[in-house]
Amino acid sequence: MKRSSSGRLGATATVSALSLTLLVGCSDGGSTDSGDAKGASKPDAKALSTAELKKLIIAEGEVPGYKVGAVPAGHAKPITTASTPCRPLARVLSGLPPADPAAQTDRLATERQDKDPTDGATSLDDMADGKFEDALKRSMDRDVTTVNLSSYDGDGAAKALAVVSEAVKSCTKGFTGEQAGTTAKITEVSGVKSSATGAQSVAFEATVTDGNDGNAAPVYGEVVRHGNTLASYYTVNIGAMMAKKGYAVSPRVVKAQSAKLK
Repeated sequence: MKRSSSGRLGATATVSALSLTLLVGCSDGGSTDSGDAKGASKPDAKALSTAELKKLIIAEGEVPGYKVGAVPAGHAKPITTASTPCRPLARVLSGLPPADPAAQTDRLATERQDKDPTDGATSLDDMADGKFEDALKRSMDRDVTTVNLSSYDGDGAAKALAVVSEAVKSCTKGFTGEQAGTTAKITEVSGVKSSATGAQSVAFEATVTDGNDGNAAPVYGEVVRHGNTLASYYTVNIGAMMAKKGYAVSPRVVKAQSAKLK
């Protein structure tokens, strides 16, 4: 039995609506700080320039299994929130550094797929009932991670990371964000195990609820300090959300970026 066109369009519309809400925003036991003051920046440390950061951020061919390229122009407008304590989290979920830096640059890392999710079907009409949804989930089951490198004078990076750590603790009940007229309700924030790279790192999970139909799904952020430079990561996996499958900030992306900052 073939799936009707109206059914296919309805499923796609539902996924697209949820995807828009989540994408335009995306330590153990609740402890998110993986380090202490080791590697702290000196008071007179000078921030790196944008040109220097561009040489240090990941590039195509440097992350196994991922395509790396420019961040789409549509991501330019950040999430805003009236909650001052939660604003650093809204910035990270916008693909931005948690606090204004002296210089910054960014990249988008998209996980590649090894196999055809349609299992050889020549069109969606060739797929039996049930297989369309499965193929749709598999086609979207890939990590999409925004990487932002930002640099600060003096101890600015350490202070910015501390603000993120405090925000994770203060914003457990979530906050409301808005971007380009679209509202997304972050209903819960919790600390998760960080990558433990760099001098210090803070990682968190944010549960985002679609205000139209109440669908809720997790997105993930992490901020890692390397001296007076921060690497901020924001990961979304729509397919994992649909399948209610766990995921996290892309480990390969973090590993590759951390290696370039050593």
